[in-house]
Amino acid sequence: MSDESGGSAFSEGYVVPIAGLLAFMFALMAGLTAQRALSGDPADVAVPVGFAAIAVLALRIRTKAVAARSEGDEDEDEE
Repeated sequence: MSDESGGSAFSEGYVVPIAGLLAFMFALMAGLTAQRALSGDPADVAVPVGFAAIAVLALRIRTKAVAARSEGDEDEDEE
């Protein structure tokens, strides 16, 4: 079952704001847990590093969604 529209999976408008909020939330959590990680056990460093990695991943998804949206806009302008 395909609509054969040839559109991107990121064409809906909700991916960009959600990915941005997720990136902000995980960056905030990484910052809030950094002091505990720096003053505690070396194994505690994994928590803020993991949060930071997830924040970067969410930013990458947001960037790809913005690029797919702008590419879709250019395709519509050509037609």
